[in-house]
Amino acid sequence: HPTESGFTTDVLALYDWAKARSGDSPVIFWGHSLGTGIATNAARKLQEERGVQVDAVVLESPYTSIRDAAAHVPITKIYRQFPGFESLILDSMARGGMFFRSDENVKVLSCPLLILHAEDDAVLPPRLGRQVGAARRPRGVTEAVTGRDGPLASPQLFEAARGAYADKAKVKLVTFPKELGLGHDYISSNPELPALLK
Repeated sequence: HPTESGFTTDVLALYDWAKARSGDSPVIFWGHSLGTGIATNAARKLQEERGVQVDAVVLESPYTSIRDAAAHVPITKIYRQFPGFESLILDSMARGGMFFRSDENVKVLSCPLLILHAEDDAVLPPRLGRQVGAARRPRGVTEAVTGRDGPLASPQLFEAARGAYADKAKVKLVTFPKELGLGHDYISSNPELPALLK
């Protein structure tokens, strides 16, 4: 059965393979949804155990931890009202060694970190509170410098990373307005994305 350490080991094996063949090209970890926890785990392990920094980490539609995600995603809403939801669902993931603590992992990283989230993400909504010092981007894309909200909020992840990074400029949060209709799955199809990655 899949495990958190198994996912991380697989990503590190893929990283080794790609790095051996990439020459001078950068190798980044790009995680989407569940993959964001895997990407931050792998980047942290690479940095702590090998002293190697991945060239960058991109988190698309991230969450803070798998427990928080499971407690708040729409699919579990009907079950949250029943006694035992927490121990049966949430605690069972912990007993199985599934944590995916992106909120803790980003505090350790020092590579460039880009967090992407669509305002209309109905699976892992960013619940953006406020954006201070927002800078306009192409086609209405904004970069948030802060935000406070619920456990799934990308601003919370952003603040955890930004607070821990010595070089604050390496951490960016980009939100995409709901008018673009990118939701949970289509940020990578936005034609403006390549410009944001530079």
